[in-house]
Amino acid sequence: MSIQNRHFKVLPMVAPKGQAKEIPTLVKNQALVEQRRRQIVDAAVNLFIQNGFHKTTTRQIAQAAGISIGSLYEYIATKEDVLYLVCDAIHAEIEHGVAEALERAKKGNNPLAEVIREYFLVCHQMSDHILLIYQETQSLPDKWRRVVLENEIRITGIFTRVLANLMAVGALPRIASRQLDLVAHTISVLGHMWTFRRWFLANHYSIDEYIAFQTQNILGMCRENAQ
Repeated sequence: MSIQNRHFKVLPMVAPKGQAKEIPTLVKNQALVEQRRRQIVDAAVNLFIQNGFHKTTTRQIAQAAGISIGSLYEYIATKEDVLYLVCDAIHAEIEHGVAEALERAKKGNNPLAEVIREYFLVCHQMSDHILLIYQETQSLPDKWRRVVLENEIRITGIFTRVLANLMAVGALPRIASRQLDLVAHTISVLGHMWTFRRWFLANHYSIDEYIAFQTQNILGMCRENAQ
């Protein structure tokens, strides 16, 4: 099952981006490289979730992707490259969901509430994938680990921009820039909290109740820290 079909609707899976072009390949046709790497990502993500990164072999990934082990190594150099592509693809899906929420907000909905809702729903629907990133990022080489963390910061930056725009038009009270960043990171972490604590939270709250409660908390933070 591919990422885009795992419990939630998005457009066809966004191709891994970030520094993916720096991953060595023996194939010159870039379109083919992207196509094959999508196959590899879709195959690897479920294997990593089910078995863990270290217990999954490249031969298993190749078999699940429907290609030979020799062909696999034409598109990646190491298993760590595959893990990076998986993390990058998951971040791309999350970023796509938040971007869709911003588009909907242009039609008159509350931008902050819409973005929070979409982001929390993506975290809910991709809980296994987000846990995978947190559990296995330490297995990445330093170069790729830095890029994964940069992706997290980029997504948090979307929340910062939404908050800043709302303050600029008077839809939210103004707060200091340091506090603005803290609110943005709070949104990011609260989405992840549903993932990490779903074993408890899901037994006591629906995702809609959780979203409503935390949205009010976030708005309250902004009001309480108004300048």
